[in-house]
Amino acid sequence: MDEAEAQESFLDAVGVVGPALLTALDALEKASRRLHPPAIRALRQVLGPVGDRLEEAIETLEATPAPAELHDLRVQLGEAAAHAAEAVRQFSSSAGPERGVAQILGAMRSHCRAQESLFPLRKALPPVNRFFLEAAVQDRVDTLDPDPAPDPEARVGIFHARNDLEERGGFSLYVPESFDPAEPLPLVVALHGGSGHGRDFLWTWLREARSRRCLLLAPTARGATWSLEGADVDAANLRAMVEYVAESWAVDRERVLLTGLSDGATYALLCGLQPDMPFTALAPLSGVLHPANFANGNLERARGRRIYLVHGALDWMFPVAIARMADEELRKAGAEVTYREIEDLSHTYAREENARILEWLDPGLALGR
Repeated sequence: MDEAEAQESFLDAVGVVGPALLTALDALEKASRRLHPPAIRALRQVLGPVGDRLEEAIETLEATPAPAELHDLRVQLGEAAAHAAEAVRQFSSSAGPERGVAQILGAMRSHCRAQESLFPLRKALPPVNRFFLEAAVQDRVDTLDPDPAPDPEARVGIFHARNDLEERGGFSLYVPESFDPAEPLPLVVALHGGSGHGRDFLWTWLREARSRRCLLLAPTARGATWSLEGADVDAANLRAMVEYVAESWAVDRERVLLTGLSDGATYALLCGLQPDMPFTALAPLSGVLHPANFANGNLERARGRRIYLVHGALDWMFPVAIARMADEELRKAGAEVTYREIEDLSHTYAREENARILEWLDPGLALGR
């Protein structure tokens, strides 16, 4: 086989594994959105054939030598595919209730690892670049991910500060590739759930931040979860992170959103309503109004604050009645509350709300503008 034939053969293998990988990532994202204990069996049945196709594609890639100049592409793509395949295996593997929860959480972490491995290949593989954009702007890749960047000196892309997976208290940051220092951008600060990690939670928001040109900060709690009991060790850390980002990149101080999932949502209210915090709007998803808010003055400070509250009618961890109470109490306190109760949502993340939240934050962030 000559050099041209070898390259063609390898690109054919990439053409097999790429679609199988993107299909698996999409299926995992949909499964995580529909994650509800009674639905797990059905979700596993859907994921099974997707995983089989990906495993076969990986075998094709592994059996196909890569030309020297494409070796790094092969390694990176293979790594992303392996993480995605592991995610499907973990999700699909049958186990008892306790072990089953651990496996599904592990699958979601592997799903994040796959995206982290794949994202750097977006320039080499156009379908990957489109995958990390919302559908309405997938034809605007050249504008949203320009080459060269508007300012060659501007630092863009994904950065991690003391935020390896074994570290706590650091953060991951995404700066849109189209960032221009002359144009301040909104900042989304997204808080992971209990036992989660900012490096993973970044991927819950990256597609929307990239499509709508927002800075995205995903901190990691200093402990196993946010400061919901005892001394607050996270608030000062979050404030310092926001200040660092604002000093290093152009942030629109009138559009600084604090959002989060589960414990992250509960802490978004507990921290976001404290005095002298930099957040201009709060969007907690699947959390609760912590009792401390009634004693520490937060409800008094809620007057006039914009809050986008999301909860699932099927939430098994924090029953929806708790969210309805939070909505009532925040409204009584004078907050400007938008309450979204989602009929088919369990205790998981409603990814479709990201777009609605950003357009609520600023109608100018609607796509097509």
